Amino acid sequence: MIADSSDGRRGARALDSLRGLSVGDALGSQFFVPSNHPLLKRRELPPGAWQWTDDTEMACSVLAVLLDHGRVDQDALARSFADHHDFDRGYGPAVNRMLRLIREGGDWRELAAALFNGQGSWGNGSAMRIAPLGAWYADDPEQATHQAEISSYTTHQHREAVVGAMAVAAAAAIAARPAGPPSPTELLDGVIALVPRSAVAAGLRRARDMLDYDDAQTVAAVLGSGRRTSAHDTVPFALWSAARSLGDFERAFWTTAQVGGDVDTTCAIVCGVVAAGGAGQPPALWTERTEDLPGWIPGSGD
Repeated sequence: MIADSSDGRRGARALDSLRGLSVGDALGSQFFVPSNHPLLKRRELPPGAWQWTDDTEMACSVLAVLLDHGRVDQDALARSFADHHDFDRGYGPAVNRMLRLIREGGDWRELAAALFNGQGSWGNGSAMRIAPLGAWYADDPEQATHQAEISSYTTHQHREAVVGAMAVAAAAAIAARPAGPPSPTELLDGVIALVPRSAVAAGLRRARDMLDYDDAQTVAAVLGSGRRTSAHDTVPFALWSAARSLGDFERAFWTTAQVGGDVDTTCAIVCGVVAAGGAGQPPALWTERTEDLPGWIPGSGD
């Protein structure tokens, strides 16, 4: 049980976001199975239990570190990523290797900085896991972006990856704000105001200008859908979808999943943001079908 305190309320909001993220991730991952493709077109649920991927596993570490430290402690976060790393959860090869080396005593600072010929990874991995942190800092979106930036450097140090994480955290914080949910325009304008100049920010400005588009396929063709697994190919569309679906988890999921691309990750981002807002919780059946969160997260079994 999470204590009834300021941090307790933060933890409860973050846990709501994490649960939503895990459902979006687990259900989205089912549509990489070819036999499930017709179900996606008909918006029908696939059979059986849904297992989540690295998106959720890493998000669990983010929340666990916040619960333990009240903020992002980079060393603790890197250790948690490495200690709980399950090779079969779908990690990219570069992160798989890095987390193994951290377990063997490597320094995350050197390892993350050395990725991709010293440029750092610009993948969507630090954005996919960060919505619960945004929900934690719903009372301070600026701090959410700062803590998201710090968290990204443990694995993804390229500017675009860092800004992608900042943008998702800002969106979750604004969605969960104590004053109540924002309008779609307020959400994206708020995020744009909190992130620095970058390809991600440029994509977010295009996303804001496309809020009146009803055809998600057209929007994804312009903004990207994660097919290249980069932050700037993932985050703008995900936040466009979240902005248009606040308070409606099912709409958020199906709108996001039906465009294809990196479906588990785009759905993890969108559903983590929407669930952070309190009103946008997943249907009970979807939660029941989703693999339980790991027991090492305090409060996960409540």
